[in-house]
Amino acid sequence: MVTKIERRNKIKTRIRGKISGTAERPRMSVFRSNKGIYVQLIDDKAGNTLAAASSKGITEGTKVEIAAKVGALIAQKAAEVGITEVVFDRNGYLFHGRVKSLADAARKGGLKF
Repeated sequence: MVTKIERRNKIKTRIRGKISGTAERPRMSVFRSNKGIYVQLIDDKAGNTLAAASSKGITEGTKVEIAAKVGALIAQKAAEVGITEVVFDRNGYLFHGRVKSLADAARKGGLKF
């Protein structure tokens, strides 16, 4: 029997084999925990995190609404660094709920993926 975490890691490995981030088009990696949601813009060639945002400090709203605020925040930080296009890495999570809310808010904020 495969656990949820093993299944997610298998999907994550499959996805990461196909996508990679560069300085011009970094990988937008999402991590979702029970309490929060975190997102980073990563340049895989140099091994650097270019920008990051999390739900730490955001307390008002449901988890989906908080994820949307984090998506808008990462879009704003990306614009400050000069990034307009990213490769979306859902990290093995389903594109549904909080992950989708974050992605939609980031697109609305000006990121293209």
